[in-house]
Amino acid sequence: MRIVVADCSVDYAGRLSAHLPRAKRVLMLKNDGSILVHSDGGSYKPLNWMSPPCSLATLELDAEQEEAGIVEAWQVTHKKTADKLIVSLFEIFHDSSHDLGVDPGLIKDGVEAHLQELLADQIELAGEGHTLVRREYMTAIGPVDILARDANGGSVAIEIKRRGGIDGVEQLTRYLELMNRDPKLAPVQGVFAAQEIKPQARTLAEDRGIRCLVLDYDAMRGMEDQNTLF
Repeated sequence: MRIVVADCSVDYAGRLSAHLPRAKRVLMLKNDGSILVHSDGGSYKPLNWMSPPCSLATLELDAEQEEAGIVEAWQVTHKKTADKLIVSLFEIFHDSSHDLGVDPGLIKDGVEAHLQELLADQIELAGEGHTLVRREYMTAIGPVDILARDANGGSVAIEIKRRGGIDGVEQLTRYLELMNRDPKLAPVQGVFAAQEIKPQARTLAEDRGIRCLVLDYDAMRGMEDQNTLF
């Protein structure tokens, strides 16, 4: 990644036109060809940008640009739309490049593995009288997150997601089809558990006889709001 701090102006031309007048800004040029223009404010959102796939070229300055004090100019062109972002640099204060390597991605608090651990410890949240059989119960097509038994001794398969979508319901449906073929487990009830369940996923789950369970992650960790009056 290349980081440039410069006195610059920026012009965007394409499906829309936009102009950033001359000011000091941070320019981020990434290896994927994208560029982001940031100011010292406005939180995380750049003032302007060009998303990949795109290419950057240094322009040859004409007399008018040189007379205006421009020392360097870049043209970033989107390969599909031909939109252009032109950056005119009047003074460069910092210019450095850094190899950031492969990013492991964002690891968020409340990931599925932790939710699984918490629900296994608090299995009563799945229903009164429920007991834990085991976590990561293996089937022929992969492990179901939790296998439990209800108050009547019936099998309960629980699939846990951070955000519950249709794909998660489909995944649990496949597990239930296999588990219900096992006479030692059948009949198996399905529970789709998540911090947030999308309306379409809830409709599909209920249509298939799968119960939905919304998990309050903070409450499960004992971090519910203590500042309420009642």
